[in-house]
Amino acid sequence: MSDSHDRSEALAQAVRAAAAQGAVAIIHCGDVIGTQTLRAATRSGLPLHVIHGNNLGDPVSLSRLARESDGAVQYHGTDARIELGGRRIFVVHYPEYAYGMACTGDWDLVCCGHSHAARVDRVPNVKNGETWLVNPGTVAGLFAPATWMLGDLDAMRFDVKELEAR
Repeated sequence: MSDSHDRSEALAQAVRAAAAQGAVAIIHCGDVIGTQTLRAATRSGLPLHVIHGNNLGDPVSLSRLARESDGAVQYHGTDARIELGGRRIFVVHYPEYAYGMACTGDWDLVCCGHSHAARVDRVPNVKNGETWLVNPGTVAGLFAPATWMLGDLDAMRFDVKELEAR
C-alpha cells in the first residue's frame, strides 16, 4: 500500500480486505503522514512495515507508535530492507530510486509509491536476471483510483486491487 495521506479509513479498509484475502503482512510505501492514519489499520493484527515518503508528517510520533506497538508497526524511516516469505524486499517512496535498486539485482522485489499510479514491472538487472518492481498506487484515491496491491511472494504474482466505494 502507499500514499494514504491521512486517509485512515481508506487504509484500514484496504488492510481489512488484504487480511480477508490471506495477507500476512502489510508494506506501506510512504506518505502515511501521521500515527492517526495507522491506528485503525493496526486492528487487523497484521504487521505493518512503514516508511515515511516525502510527506513526512511526524517521524517522532511514528517512531513512538512503532516502539509502543509490540511489533504491530515497524517504522523503517526513509527506506526499508525486509525479508518476508524468503524474499528480499526493498521499499522506498520514489519510483526512480526504486528502479535503480531493482537494477542492482540485490532484491527479489522493490516496492515504491509517490506517483499514485499502480503498476507492476519486471526490471532487467545487472546480474542477468529480473527484479519485480511494484507500485501499489494511492490507497487514498488522490487524483487517481484508490488502489492497493496484493502480492503472493511464493508465486511472485502481484494483483492491483481497487477499494470499493463507500
